[in-house]
Order: sequence, then C-alpha cells, then structure tokens
Amino acid sequence: MSKDLQVIGLTKKILREAIDKNTYWKNDLAPLPKSKAIWLVNNNRIEENDYCGVLGYEGDKMISFIFMFPDLLNAGNVEPQKVYWMISWWVHKSYKDTVLGTYIYNEAINLTGKQVLIKSYAENVTAFYEKQPFTVIASRLRHTIFFSLDASMLIGRFKFLKSFKFILDRVDGFVGGIIRYLNTSKLKNRVKSLSYEYVNQLDDDTWEFIKPSCKNDLIYKTKEYVNWQLNASQYLQTPVPERHPHKSLQTGISNNIYLHNLKISKGEEIIGFVSYVVNYNELNVKYFIVDKEENYDICVDALLENFIRQKTTFMFTDDTKLSDNITKRFKTIFTHKVTKKGLAHNDTKVDTEHCEMLNRDGHFY
Repeated sequence: MSKDLQVIGLTKKILREAIDKNTYWKNDLAPLPKSKAIWLVNNNRIEENDYCGVLGYEGDKMISFIFMFPDLLNAGNVEPQKVYWMISWWVHKSYKDTVLGTYIYNEAINLTGKQVLIKSYAENVTAFYEKQPFTVIASRLRHTIFFSLDASMLIGRFKFLKSFKFILDRVDGFVGGIIRYLNTSKLKNRVKSLSYEYVNQLDDDTWEFIKPSCKNDLIYKTKEYVNWQLNASQYLQTPVPERHPHKSLQTGISNNIYLHNLKISKGEEIIGFVSYVVNYNELNVKYFIVDKEENYDICVDALLENFIRQKTTFMFTDDTKLSDNITKRFKTIFTHKVTKKGLAHNDTKVDTEHCEMLNRDGHFY
C-alpha cells in the first residue's frame, strides 16, 4: 500500500467538525451527502465517540469508504445493546485487486468492538462473508414490483437497447398509463372513506398506534428515534443536478428525492401508518404498519393510491406479505425477487427468537 495512505476512523465528533469545515464535500465524489451527515449527527442515540464510518485517502483522493451506523439492539427486558450497522463498503476500482479493501474492512470491525450487523450485502462479496465470523440471522426476499416496462431499467440491463430509447419511452408511457388507469379504477370506491394526514413528525396518538407493532423489532424503537429516522432533512433535492459540484456514494441527493409519512384514518380512527421515499420513478417503502388484519387490504389500497399519484413506476419492499397482496390484487408487469441475508458478527449476541429483522430495521435509504 502507498506510504501516502490515510485511514480515518470517522466518529460522530469528527463528522460534526467535518460538516462545519466542509472537509469531505470539496471534490467530485463525497462519501455521503452532506444532508445525510447533518441528519446523522442530530441523532441523540449516537454518542460523540461512536464510529460512523472508516475512510481511506491517498493524498486528497478518497479511495475507500465503509459507512457504519451506530444503533441499539432490542434486548428484551434488559438494557438495549450498542451495535453497528455496516451499511456499505466501497473501494475505488483502481484498488480492487489490492489488500486495501480487506484492511479497511478489518479496521472497521475492530473499531466497533466486533458488534456488527449487516442487513444485506452485494452478491459479489458472498464468498468473502462465507469465510468471515458472521452468522445468518435473517433471510428474506427483496421485491421490486414493476408497474410499467421501465425503459431506464431495461437499458441498464441490456445496453444494446440504448439506441431504441425513444421507442421504449413511448411504449413504456403507453403501458404504464394503461396499468395506472386499471389500478385507479379499482381504487376509486375502496379509498372513499379514508383520510390521509401527512406529517413531518409523529404526534402522541400516532406513536401510540405504531408502538405495539415495533415492540419486537430487532432495533429498539422510541418516538424520538422514529421521528429522527423519518426526518426528511436527510434528503437533498437538486433541481439542476448537473450543476451540483459533487456526487455521493450514499443515496440522498436527487432532482426529486423526498419522503412522505402519513397516517391513514377511517373516520376518527387511525388504522395504518405508511412512510415512503420517492426517488425519480422509484418508491421505496420504509414503514407499513396496520393495526388489524381487517384493515390490511384498505391500507394497501392507500399505499397504491399514493404510488399512482406520485407517477412512480416501480416499488421496493422487503415485506413479502405487502408485495404478495399488491401483486394479487392489482395489475403489475412483473416482480423481481432476490434473496437477501442479514448477518451478525459472531461476537454480537442477537436474540432472534424474540426479535425479528423487519423492513424498517437498518433501513437508512
């Protein structure tokens, strides 16, 4: 490795100072959006000396970044346990075949005291994790539900179609329009009795509605924590994105990225709570909570009405029940499913018998 290599353990304190000095947002590539960093240091659950990442620099060039997230594991009747989500692990392509990636990875594991959770990981590192001291604690399907042909996704998968983008866009618009019309017709009478209150933060009534459903979540939930988790300030909209001086390794900057939180009511009664992020033509579900089984279908209807009004074309969720309900009751093009495994370092004690990893655990999109 180069003698000019710097490895920086990024604590909350260091990150706060970096925000004030604009340290990591001067070049064309930033480790995370500045809005995300500001949001991160406003989390009272994270202590000043907790690590939020590890950076590798060669001179002034960022060559590696591991994004970590301190959190509290739900330990039942005892005090919550400090753990670290390892969100992402990036190495510059020039250093892919060196020991740099493994070196910084081991540095991150040691800085956290080996108290590490991984919600999911890329397929290209499967062989690596199979050799590491990690245990699978959850296995789930990630569902991508398509409501149109989605030309951009097709071109991303089949490069030769780029020459036919104009035609694909026309076909995509036509097919998507038909799907929207059919689904809107189904929804028309179902959602008449509902009202949606869009909120920036939870009030006491909404928290009391959510609280019982979060009791056995893997991550310890409080009203303050969920309010922070659903704070829209973490996302930065850039109306003229090509003029923005840098890109980011982490999601959070887009020309139309925004978050909506809504409580679904029938009359005076709250029957559901939904939180989702829209990013271009994608809707990513963060929270989908329903109080009673008899209200489940109508809350799915509410989510679909929001999806249609946003003119998004595909939806992400790790909630199999939600995905199956949508594909059974509404018109879609197809659903892509991929298995995602959650891991815990062997030195991290996780009680999976009483706590379950859900879509909202470790979901910091």
